Amino acid sequence: MKEKDDVKQAFSKNSEAYVTSSTHSKGKDLLQLVDWIEPTADMIILDIATGGGHVAKCLSEHVNTVYATDITKEMLNTASTHLKGYQNIHYVIADAENLPFLDHTFDVVTCRIAAHHFPNPEKFIRETERVLKPGGKFLLIDNVSPEDNAYDTFLNKLEKMRDYSHIRSLKVSEWKQLLHENQLGISHHELKKKTLPFEEWINRMIDSQYEKKAVTNYILSATEQIHTYFKVVNDNKGLHSISIDEWMVLCEKV
Repeated sequence: MKEKDDVKQAFSKNSEAYVTSSTHSKGKDLLQLVDWIEPTADMIILDIATGGGHVAKCLSEHVNTVYATDITKEMLNTASTHLKGYQNIHYVIADAENLPFLDHTFDVVTCRIAAHHFPNPEKFIRETERVLKPGGKFLLIDNVSPEDNAYDTFLNKLEKMRDYSHIRSLKVSEWKQLLHENQLGISHHELKKKTLPFEEWINRMIDSQYEKKAVTNYILSATEQIHTYFKVVNDNKGLHSISIDEWMVLCEKV
């Protein structure tokens, strides 16, 4: 599938950047997810689309075993190199929509800042439910679109311009529907703004100055309402930051 090949290509090229990215490596949600999950020493955890391995690292200190999976081999190689001292993390190349694990295997499944790259989020959620034990927990963190269609269109076009492997940031209402359809009851959830430092954010995926200018102009030419909603900060040095919505949700398999 072309979309999945795009993801492999994009993240193979930028694997190191995702390990060091401030957005991915230093988010307060890493501490928060530990509090929400309440991990115990006997747990076996699956981290889907582990990227730089930040969630796997956080949880490995509290549980028996973490399986860190990613569709991109180079991403897993980079993560394993940075986490070589963590002996209870195992690395598996895996497609989030077709997981190579038996039913009812894991106590917890996590997926952080990745699902907007999945072509078929309904398959991802169905697979998550399948591999979870009865009563198991699922924690999802991802960029989400506003419910307003104009803001939704702006965000997803912006993300696609900046990263060709982006598929779509879903609305919270769409995620809730998928979770409900797959017997994943919501225990906690939180919607918050996430500020993206513009230069770091755009340089992580784009090398071309022409493409960078196109993204910059797209943001600057947007309406005042969009600038207000996405908290666009533009100073005498140029675009400083933009803020997008991020949803964190903890579910339990019914």
